Amino acid sequence: MVDVTGHLGMALLFATPAWIVWDRRGALGFTAFALLTAMLPDVDLFLQHVLPVTHHGVTHTLVFVIVISVLAGAIAARWLTDWLNANGRIRSTTITNETVFVFATAGLTVGGVSHLFADLLSAPDIAAPLSPFWPFYSEPVIIDVIYYDSPFWNFGLITVGVLLHLALARYESYPLDTRYRIGDREDDEGLSRGVATDERS
Repeated sequence: MVDVTGHLGMALLFATPAWIVWDRRGALGFTAFALLTAMLPDVDLFLQHVLPVTHHGVTHTLVFVIVISVLAGAIAARWLTDWLNANGRIRSTTITNETVFVFATAGLTVGGVSHLFADLLSAPDIAAPLSPFWPFYSEPVIIDVIYYDSPFWNFGLITVGVLLHLALARYESYPLDTRYRIGDREDDEGLSRGVATDERS
């Protein structure tokens, strides 16, 4: 596993496709959700003081990450939808609970999965290997290509992640037109028509 810096960097890297799916605000929001769960699987370090769990055990599985992300996504949909629609916080005034649920759940899942992937790259160094596909496949999965205390990997991951997001933020995004898009399609179409008119003139 990498340290906290490396895990945050890996979450940033995993969240970069958000710039293709959503506009700038959406991409930043998605990245924030991913960063929230970048350290989620390590909750076992606290739980092992009160529950019979081990590090790199059940909390380091896809099942755990997905279940927690779905539950947290449902809570976000319940409590954030009205807040997001109020006072023009986003361009769309018709964002639905379903959209917020998918958006939050996807972001949280990406963050948790990024943690598992980072741990797969180095787990046997100082901790037990992971079995991320438990209970469907209980054998450990080992890649082991980086070392926990490596400044090159830990600071390298977060540096590349930050620089990549900054580079993507500098350019106009062209979000995919999906049913879960956050933003007003009519405003975007109007903006596109306006740009086209300016270019012709």
